[in-house]
Amino acid sequence: MPLFEAVLLALGQIRVQKLKSFFTLLGVTIGVMFLVAVVSIVEGMSKYVEEDFIGRFIGVNTFTLRRWPDFSGPETEEEWRDMQRWPLMYKHDARHVVGTLPKDVKWAIETDASATASSAYAPRPRQATIYAVEGDYFQIKNYDVVAGRAIAQQEYRIGANVVVIGDEVATFFFPEIDPIGRELHIRGIPYTVVGRIEKQGSLFGMSMDRLIIGPLESGLGRITNPRGDIDGMMLKAASTNAMFDGMELVRESMRARRHLRPSQRDNFSIETSESALEDFNQVKTIMTIAGTALPMIGLVVGGMVIMNIMLVAVAERTREIGIRKSLGARRKDILRQFLVEAATLSTLGALVGIGLGLAAAWLIEANTPLPAAVAPWSLVVATLLGLGVGIISGVYPARRASRLDPIEALRQE
Repeated sequence: MPLFEAVLLALGQIRVQKLKSFFTLLGVTIGVMFLVAVVSIVEGMSKYVEEDFIGRFIGVNTFTLRRWPDFSGPETEEEWRDMQRWPLMYKHDARHVVGTLPKDVKWAIETDASATASSAYAPRPRQATIYAVEGDYFQIKNYDVVAGRAIAQQEYRIGANVVVIGDEVATFFFPEIDPIGRELHIRGIPYTVVGRIEKQGSLFGMSMDRLIIGPLESGLGRITNPRGDIDGMMLKAASTNAMFDGMELVRESMRARRHLRPSQRDNFSIETSESALEDFNQVKTIMTIAGTALPMIGLVVGGMVIMNIMLVAVAERTREIGIRKSLGARRKDILRQFLVEAATLSTLGALVGIGLGLAAAWLIEANTPLPAAVAPWSLVVATLLGLGVGIISGVYPARRASRLDPIEALRQE
């Protein structure tokens, strides 16, 4: 029997026995649906972290120098205790590092904290994230100022009380009016708004537009870090090779400044986007394995259901098998017929599961902060799994059907 004819025969059986076919498809459909949905969510989170989350905190060819790492924490309690003894970072440390860098390396000092802001145009005060910065902060963060201007270098030097605000801050504190040139009060001190950056959106439900940026030497620096220390600095090179060269220069400069011997480990943190992603990649691997392993249980159950229903189908169609054999059907024709029928059923179940899985992933993305992205390999794997489950589950019933004696089969009512 040709393969195409066997598939048409299988589809005919599905149309005739709709209820039985539905329950046959159900196990495979559920397993594949969860497989595609989970992998899509994991893949979406991966792209989100790599392209948006990490990309916004640590950009291309950019690395950070901080007291403690932002993304890769200590692996043992001993490392954690050792890290607690690391000295604070101060502005003079950062400026010493700047003096060792090539001219083409951009740098910025950054400190941040939450503070209450208010204006004469807003109904009430509100919390915002305050960034006290210095250097090439706007260029490194790729902030486009859509109204007004960025902070001038002279304003950084003298610590002028000027700020650039995010879209949400502008909308809340200056509703329906232009905020440029108006005053924003932070802990009772007035700051003049000189610029507004473009809308940044959100990360995992956290708004990136509720920010106020001002000079480190202004009053914002005392708000963010009253002790006089800084959170760290960002450095951006022109190329990847220049970035690694810059990292070595910074490391050597900091080790020399802190009088570290060659046998002593660094007591500061230098991170790139690649190092920040190391821990996440491990989590991603575990989530992917778990996300593919658990739906396998559903596929195993679906395979058992297919096998049982195909065995029932063999018993119900014994007379049909006898007629086919008496008309010249060979043993391999009967074997192929039932194998193709089982494979067709499970493949259809896999295709339905893929559709439902994609719908579930997009539904989750639309109603939660979790992103979703379709991984093409998961669709191929899901289809192959559906086909494989059908073939494996249909082998025993198909062999049993092919071995029926035609004379005995024709006697069955």
